[in-house]
Amino acid sequence: MFQFIWKYSKRDQIVLLLVTTCLFPLLYLTLELPKRIINDAIGAQSSTVEVWGMSFDQLTYLWLLCGAFLLAVLVHGLTKMRINTMKGVLSERMLRRFRYSLIARVLRFPQPYFERTSQGELVSMITSESEPMGGLMGDAVSQPVLQAGQMLTILYFLFLQSFWFGLAAIALIPLQAWVIPMLQRRINRLNKKRVQQVRGLASEIGESAAGASTLRVNGGWRYRMARVTDRLGRLYEIRFEIYQKKFFMKFLNNFITQLTPFFFYAIGGYLVLEGRVSLGALVAALAAYKDLASPWKELLAYYNQTQDMAVRWDVILERFAPPDMVDEHLMEGEPEELPHLDGDLVLDGVSVRDSDGNLVLEEINATFPKGELIGIAAPSEEDRRALAEVLTREVLPSAGQVTVAGHNIRELHQMVLATRIGHATSRPVLFRGSFGENVLMPLRMRPMEEAPDMRAQQDAVRAGNSPDPFGVNWVDPGVAGFQRTEELRDWWLRIVEGIGSDTALLRRGMDQVFDKSEHPKLAEALVKLRPHVQLALMESGLDAFAHFNNRERYNPALPVAENLLYATRSVPITYELLLQQTEFLQTVRRIGLDRDLVKLAQDVLEMLRQIFGMDGTTHPLFRKLGLEVSDYEAALQLMQKIKLKGMETLDPDELAQMMIVPFSISAEALGPAFSSEIEDRILYLRDTHGAELLSTLNDIFVPLYEGHFSPGFTVLENAIFGKISDSAGPRAEDLRKVVADVIDKAGVREMVVELIFDLPVAVGGQGLGASFAEPLAFCRASIKRPDILILEGALASFDRDTRRAMQDNLRDLLPDATLIFLEPSFRDPDRFDHYFELRQGRLKDERADDRGASDEDSTSAADLSRKLRALESTELFSGLNRRQLRLLAFGARWYEAAPGTAVFNKDDDASDGAYMIIEGEAGLFLPADHEGGESQLIAKVGPGRLVGELGLIRKEPRALTMIAETDLTCLRIGEEEFLAVVENDANTAFKLLQVVAGYVSS
Repeated sequence: MFQFIWKYSKRDQIVLLLVTTCLFPLLYLTLELPKRIINDAIGAQSSTVEVWGMSFDQLTYLWLLCGAFLLAVLVHGLTKMRINTMKGVLSERMLRRFRYSLIARVLRFPQPYFERTSQGELVSMITSESEPMGGLMGDAVSQPVLQAGQMLTILYFLFLQSFWFGLAAIALIPLQAWVIPMLQRRINRLNKKRVQQVRGLASEIGESAAGASTLRVNGGWRYRMARVTDRLGRLYEIRFEIYQKKFFMKFLNNFITQLTPFFFYAIGGYLVLEGRVSLGALVAALAAYKDLASPWKELLAYYNQTQDMAVRWDVILERFAPPDMVDEHLMEGEPEELPHLDGDLVLDGVSVRDSDGNLVLEEINATFPKGELIGIAAPSEEDRRALAEVLTREVLPSAGQVTVAGHNIRELHQMVLATRIGHATSRPVLFRGSFGENVLMPLRMRPMEEAPDMRAQQDAVRAGNSPDPFGVNWVDPGVAGFQRTEELRDWWLRIVEGIGSDTALLRRGMDQVFDKSEHPKLAEALVKLRPHVQLALMESGLDAFAHFNNRERYNPALPVAENLLYATRSVPITYELLLQQTEFLQTVRRIGLDRDLVKLAQDVLEMLRQIFGMDGTTHPLFRKLGLEVSDYEAALQLMQKIKLKGMETLDPDELAQMMIVPFSISAEALGPAFSSEIEDRILYLRDTHGAELLSTLNDIFVPLYEGHFSPGFTVLENAIFGKISDSAGPRAEDLRKVVADVIDKAGVREMVVELIFDLPVAVGGQGLGASFAEPLAFCRASIKRPDILILEGALASFDRDTRRAMQDNLRDLLPDATLIFLEPSFRDPDRFDHYFELRQGRLKDERADDRGASDEDSTSAADLSRKLRALESTELFSGLNRRQLRLLAFGARWYEAAPGTAVFNKDDDASDGAYMIIEGEAGLFLPADHEGGESQLIAKVGPGRLVGELGLIRKEPRALTMIAETDLTCLRIGEEEFLAVVENDANTAFKLLQVVAGYVSS
C-alpha cells in the first residue's frame, strides 16, 4: 500500500512534508512566548525591559509579546489549516486514483471470474471499503512526521526548561506504547466475536420472520425465543467484556497521562521553591505537556489505522487480481494501427477449463475460412458460451492458441478485437441510457472533440484517471467505414430490416413521444397523414375504438386538465409544477371549478382506496393510472381534513395536492365515478374560461389544432389525432396495424423506427422485452461492419423463418465477413459453407473425412465419457451445464436387459431411480387385475426416453411394469441425483414439465 502511495504521490508528499516542517518553529513560539510573557513582562524586576539592545517600558513590552503570541497562534493555525487542506486534496486524489484503478481492473477480469464473484462484493470494496483508505493515503507520510515533529518540539522545549521536566514527560510513554496497543488488540479480537454473533442473530431473525407462521402453527415460538435469548445473552457477555476492557484501557491511559502532571507539580514546585526553575517555565511546561498528549494519541491511532488498512489493502487486491486478466497494455491507449482481421480464424489444440479445473473445451482443432458461413451445433449452452468467449478473448485457453488473420489473439489490442469482431447473444447486457447509445457503443472508441473543460481534464490526469472528456461527441462513423453519422443511421435501418425486426420496432416507435425540433420532418408528415389515417380507420370499422379530438366534445381518454383547456401538456404535470401556477389556481377558485374538482378527487380517491388500499400502489394497474404514489398518499391524508372542516379550508398547496388527482387520471380510467354532468360542466368552462386558464399556464400546455403537431402525444396519437379507447381490447392491435400500414405506405416508416434510438433503457435492460433486447444486441454487433460476426443463439425468441431470413440477409449485408452461428441445433445444415458439431467440448467437422473416427472412439472409451455422451444426446439433459452433467453421469449406472426381462414391476418402490433408454425398446404394461389375464400394453418407449421419473417426483410406487422387448441398454439415474438436477436446473425442469404435459394429453 505504501509503495502505491509513494509511487503516485511522491512529489505531493514531499511538498506536504516541507510545509509541515514550517509548522514546528511556529509551534515552539506558541510555547516559548507565554513563558516570556510571565517571566520577562509580567514578572520583570524593573519598569524598563531591555531586549536586543532596545529598551521598552514594561507595559509596551507586554503588548509586544502578546501581539507576537497572537500572530504566532494565527500563523500556526493557518499553516495547520493549509496542511490539512493539502492532505484532504491529496487523499481525495489518491482515493480517486485507487477507485479508478480498481474499476479498470474489473474491466480486465476474465468473464468466468464474474460467475463466482458477487458483484455486490466488488461494489462494496470499491465504494465503502476503500473509503477509509483515502484518509490514510493523504496522511501516510505527513501524519507521522507532523505528530512526531510536534512531540519532539514540545519535548525539546521541556528539556530546555529543565532536564527533569523532559524526563518526567517521556518517562511513562514506553509504558503507554506497550500497554495500550496490547489492550486494543484484545478488544479487536472481541469485536470480531461480536460481529460473528451479530451475523448469527441476523440469520436467526431472518429465519424467524420467514417462518413466523410455522412457529405459531407448530408451537415452536417459545423454544425459538429461548434460542434468541441465548444468542442475545452471548452477545451481551461479549459486549460487557468489551466495555470492561475498553473503559479499563481508557482509565489506565488517562491515569498514566495524569500521572505526569503529578510529577510536574511535585518536582517542578520543589525546583521553583528552590529557585532553580522560574514559575513561568513551570507554567509553560505544564501547558506544553498538555499539548503533548494530542500528538501522542494521534500517533497511536495512526499505528492502529495503518495495521487495519494494510490488511484491508491485501484483501481488496487479492479480490482484484484474478488469474488470466487481460494484460493492461492491451487496453491502454490506442494501437498504432487497426488492422482488418480478414483472414482465416484458426484454433490450434485449444483447451479451456472451468473454475474447478474441469475441461470444457478439449483440444479443438479447426479452421474457419475467411468470409465463409460457419454453422456450429452445440446442444450444451456451456459449450456454446465457452467457444464464443474463446473467439472474443473473454476466456484464454489453458492450452493451444487462437490466431485470426495470422495474428495471435492473445497479442491483439482490445480495440482491434472490439472493432473487428462482433458478438451477439440472446441475453445481452444492456446499460442505462437509450437504445441508440447501446447500439452505437462499438463506435465510441475515442472522443471526436477536444475537452471543453481543461481544468477538469487536468484534475483527472493528476488523479490517474482517463484524460478522455465525457460530455462530447464520441461516435466515429469511420470505425464502420462511413464518413457521416447519417450514413450510420441508414446502415442501422438496413440491419433492422435485414433481421426482420423493423415491424416490431415500428410498433414500439409508434408509442414514442418526441420533440418536434429534433424531428421536424416526422412531425410535419404525421399532421399530413391524419386525414388518411382517420379514413382508413373508418373504412376498417375501427374508428369506434378511438377517441378523436374535437373541440365540441369531451375526450374521455384525456385527463381533466387537457379537456378543460383543450390542449396537450408539453411537460409532465406534477404537484410541484402545479403548485407554482398560482394564477391558474386562483382562477380555478374564482370560477368555482375547485369544488367540482375536489369533489371528483374525493370520489376517485375513495374508489382507489377500496381497490388498492395503502400497500397496493406497486400493482401494474395502479401504475397504469398515471398517478404518482406520493401524490396519492398525500391526497388520502387530506381527505380527512376535508370531511371535518370542508374544502373551503384548503390552502393553495393543499388544493393543488387534491387537484393533481383528476388532472392525472382520465375519465375513461375512472369509469362511472366521472359523470356526464361533470363532462358537460368542463365543456362549458372550456368555452367560457378555457382561453383564460390556458394563458395562465406559461406554455406548459399547447393548444390542440387539427393542423398542428401535438407535442404531448405519441406518434400513434398524433397520427389519429386522438387516443385509443381503453375498451378497444383486442381490437386495439388491429387499429395499430392499420395505422402502421398507413405510415408504411406513406414512406414514414424509417423516421418512426429512428425514434427507437431515443427509447430509454433502464439498468440491465429491465422492462425491455426480448423482441427489442435481441435486435439491439444484433445491431450492436453488426453496426461496426465487423470482419468476424459471432451469433450465439441470437434472435432466439424469433421464429424459425425470421432467423433463416436473417442468415440470408446477413450475407448480403456483410458479404466479406466470416459469419459464425452457434445454435443448439440446425434443421438445414446444408445452408452453411462449413458445418461443425460441438459435443462434450469436442468440435467435429461433419463434412470432414472419417479418418479420425477410430482415434476418437479409442479416446472416448472411458466409462464416464460414454455416460456423458449418452446423456448429452438426449433432449432432456442436453442443456445441462458441464458440472451438473458430470455429476449426473458420475452417479448414473449402466443397466442392460435381455428381451422379456422386467426392468421393474408395478407397485415396486420407485427409489431405485429413473431409466434413460440409450439403445433398444421396452414396453410399459398395466398388469391384469386377476391371474391368467393379459397385461395391457400402454406405450412403447425407445432411445432418449426417460422412464420412471414420475414415481421419483411424486414419491409413489411404480404405476406400470416395464419389460424389455429387445436388447435394452439404459442408464439408471438415482433418485437423489435426478431430483438434484430437477431442483437446480430450470431448463431441465421445464422440459420435464412438457413431458408430463404430454402424458396428460395422451
